[in-house]
Amino acid sequence: MSPRRKPEYDDLVPEYDFSGAVRGKYYERYRQGTNVVLLDPDIAAVFRDSAAVNDTLRLLVSLAKAKIAGQRSTGRHRRSPNKPLPPTSRTIRGVRRQRKVSAARD
Repeated sequence: MSPRRKPEYDDLVPEYDFSGAVRGKYYERYRQGTNVVLLDPDIAAVFRDSAAVNDTLRLLVSLAKAKIAGQRSTGRHRRSPNKPLPPTSRTIRGVRRQRKVSAARD
């Protein structure tokens, strides 16, 4: 094992004392994983603490799961996003009125 070399420059201020430091004190906690999320100020103003954020997100997830489960159980099929919807009765009446007005003008 080679002896440790002293760095060329030492940017630590002499007042810092690491004699009581413990190496790897938070290593296990870090390995378990952390997830820091930064909220925009307008969103952060709505929530008082992390528990409120977590409760809201859990509610949102459960609603989304219930919506998906409800679609599966009723047998509804998704429509293609580009498939046109059938005309409503209001649309059909409007077309008939326009035809009457244009026929009266002629």
